[in-house]
Amino acid sequence: MDKIRWGILSTGTIAQNFAATARAMGDITLHAVASRGKAAADAFADAYGIAVRHGSYEALAADPDVDIVYVATPHSRHYEDMIMLIDAGKHVLCEKSFTTDAAQAEEIFARAKERGVFVMEAFWTKFIPLYRQIEKVIAEGKIGEIRMVTAQYGYTTAREARKFDAQLAGGTLLDIGVYAIGFACMMLGYDMDTVKSQLILNSAGTDAMDAVTLRKGAAIAQLACAIGAQMPVHGAVYGTRGHLDIPEFKNPQRAMLCIDGQEPVELVQPFEINGYEYEIREAEACVRAGRLQSSLMTGEQTVAVMRIMDDVRRQNGLVFPFERR
Repeated sequence: MDKIRWGILSTGTIAQNFAATARAMGDITLHAVASRGKAAADAFADAYGIAVRHGSYEALAADPDVDIVYVATPHSRHYEDMIMLIDAGKHVLCEKSFTTDAAQAEEIFARAKERGVFVMEAFWTKFIPLYRQIEKVIAEGKIGEIRMVTAQYGYTTAREARKFDAQLAGGTLLDIGVYAIGFACMMLGYDMDTVKSQLILNSAGTDAMDAVTLRKGAAIAQLACAIGAQMPVHGAVYGTRGHLDIPEFKNPQRAMLCIDGQEPVELVQPFEINGYEYEIREAEACVRAGRLQSSLMTGEQTVAVMRIMDDVRRQNGLVFPFERR
């Protein structure tokens, strides 16, 4: 395959970040974009130098010149959009949270396997190069046996009505809680022994603040996330011989390795652009190699995180309106 032609589904902020990154990479072909109206698609295409613009998502799925589609629609649409694209024979890179529940995610990966197309969750944290250094430090036992993982992330926004919209599967958990849970799974493994949680629900019926505790063997993860409270983005991994401090754990470029009795060592790995480039490269590499899944971000891992979030929602009675039908 000489070049892989990308389509972008939706024209919101995250789609803009994707398009800007792809253009900066220089070797990525942005072929088409789709919005629910032609005017929005035209404006987006003009801004990012995209030749083909579609006024509906269905038109993009039917475009024979599109090889892979980046799905940047709201969480509530991910399942139906991916089914449409997979059935049209398109490869898919879908934003997190991948779906609204684990059953949907399982169906997506099964459908993709049947159709012979590649699908991956765009959990960009997993592809950040610094994590290869961190994984090596942990594998070599430099901090000893892991006993505790912590992660926190919170922000305020003028768009709370949009972020908390229950019809769009809004709320903290699917928006940013997935980062903390995904990070904990990266450090401890994806098969947790227990999940305990408390959510503070808002007037929209979604979660404003999340506190989640995961246990895996002799290790515990304590996670806190919020929309409506400023919380520095920070992760840490504590072991029997030392610990790792990871500022901006969702997209870190540096971390501090602190081993008992030794001077701290800074681990540094700057981005080439902004961090999104690595998931884009992984998706292209998999498509070129004919792989249906990434070995770095597998379908099983995506489903495992979705199951944890399902459990958190069940424990707190968080049900989206469209799930009651």
